[in-house]
Amino acid sequence: MSRYQAELTKASKTVQKQIAETGEKIGEVQNEFAKTLDVMHRAAMSRATAEMELTLKLSQKLSTAHSPSDALSAYQEWLTDEMNARTEDARQFMASCQGFITEGTRLFSNGRMSR
Repeated sequence: MSRYQAELTKASKTVQKQIAETGEKIGEVQNEFAKTLDVMHRAAMSRATAEMELTLKLSQKLSTAHSPSDALSAYQEWLTDEMNARTEDARQFMASCQGFITEGTRLFSNGRMSR
């Protein structure tokens, strides 16, 4: 085998190894992305349930209100609970996004896996 062919074979094996490593990294990122989406889906379903419970609680309080003051109080409580829920939703969403970005960065930093 000539020197040129030997170098070509070596370069080919190096490229094949890099392609395989990149494929593994992509697979890991896809797995992390799928996990993140699953967590986000579960959180969305939980939020939908909590939203229905808050609405039901408001409707019950409004149906038992004896004065405009009672109704206003029920709406204030509902709005406070709603704002707290939206704040927590935003925090969870940002944490999920940050986790995905961190994992992607970790996997692709410096062209090698750091696990």
